[in-house]
Amino acid sequence: MTETRPIDRRLLAGLSRREWLDRAGCGFGGLAFSALATGESLAATADRSLTVRTTHFPARAKQVIFLYMHGGCSHIDSWDHKPALVARDGQTLPQSVNTDRNKFNQGLARIMQPPWRFRQYGDSGSWGSDLFPEISARADDLCFLYSMYSNNNAHTPATLELHTGSQTLMRPSVGSWVTYGLGSRCDNLPGFVTICPPLTYGGQRNFGAAFLPAVYQGTMVGTNRLPVAKAEIRNITAVRSAREQRRLIDFIAAGNSEQQQRDGRDSTLEARIASFELAFRMQQAVPEVLDISEETPATRRLYGIDDKLTENYGRELLLARRMIERGVRFVHVAHTGGRGGRWDQHSALKKRHQENARSCDRPIAGLVQDLKQRGLLDDTLVVWSTEFGRTPERQNTTGRGHHAQGFTFWLAGGGVKTGFGYGATDEFGYHATENPVSIHDLHATILHLLGLDHTRLTYRYSGRDFRLTDIHGRVVSEIIA
Repeated sequence: MTETRPIDRRLLAGLSRREWLDRAGCGFGGLAFSALATGESLAATADRSLTVRTTHFPARAKQVIFLYMHGGCSHIDSWDHKPALVARDGQTLPQSVNTDRNKFNQGLARIMQPPWRFRQYGDSGSWGSDLFPEISARADDLCFLYSMYSNNNAHTPATLELHTGSQTLMRPSVGSWVTYGLGSRCDNLPGFVTICPPLTYGGQRNFGAAFLPAVYQGTMVGTNRLPVAKAEIRNITAVRSAREQRRLIDFIAAGNSEQQQRDGRDSTLEARIASFELAFRMQQAVPEVLDISEETPATRRLYGIDDKLTENYGRELLLARRMIERGVRFVHVAHTGGRGGRWDQHSALKKRHQENARSCDRPIAGLVQDLKQRGLLDDTLVVWSTEFGRTPERQNTTGRGHHAQGFTFWLAGGGVKTGFGYGATDEFGYHATENPVSIHDLHATILHLLGLDHTRLTYRYSGRDFRLTDIHGRVVSEIIA
């Protein structure tokens, strides 16, 4: 029988907990702690945290709601009115227009006119189709960017570029950059939340922090497989009462304070404890945010929660508003499609685009109206986006192909002009010909509206200063009110 010998406490005298971990188990204790704290050590560099920081110049917006239509919503069937497509339906697109025929060969045939009728809306006379009648009816609140473009018409690189500024490399998402630059306006919730995140093209890279400290990555609410009506933030449910949990956190903090007084500041440990504190506060705040039972019946109808077709996305957008009200800095909401699936209709465009639009048209219009009537639209920037548009030519008889050379986004609130259109594509909606706007330009403009200079918002990593817009981007000042 092996004899158990008592520990000689003299051997432990004067050792800090870190030193004890380094020595215990031949150093495996320290190795375990190192793994536990991986990623957190960067969080303390330059003493950056989620505290609110000073902007480079006065901001027009304080927070962002970023709406993403997953799959490539057609610009020429929604807001980019092109009568030539009707007049030349069935004809071949001129070679002088389709100069990229060999570069982007998608097996396309002839021009296909939009299945929906266009009409003008509001005092601005902005064009909109019957695909999005309720959003189009709010045209006087919107600022259209008709000349968006990219140079990649494949889903994954285009989606990553929209969300991170890079088509291929691991880069922080725009929400992470915003939170890194401004901090959070709420102590009890994350600075960056993504609702029903897109996991098909690029996965979690679309809302990840990459080389930025992990505290700036998006916190997920719901998934594509779990509607937000039944979802909660993962692992947020407390296993102890609030009082017991608070006592535990205080006990850990006291021990760490004692160690820091004795051994000096440990930035890695500080960052880890800060994450515990935020998690504890979230356990108290999140259930209240996700509970929409206090909202009035009128508000719920405004978002379409009274209709099974619009209920899920309406609930997601209502949660986005509730989070913005409570100080969350950046809320990303992906629309992954209605019954027709994603916005990627290579066939059956009319049927499936219509199904998708019916599931989100009313909720999005309701969000804009609700923000406006609550006085939140003035300092909340709403961005409607998709990774690219669709081709003016038909594909597979009833669909359209991917199209990155020209497409449409719109913005609302946050200091942009209202009832305004900027840029244009050619008569077929093919090329962005007037005032082209790149994804880098969009990102630079979003940061500018938030009071951040995109050339000064940098993070040093691996010997280089990185930024969201890389070496590109210009602020589209023409759309700023």
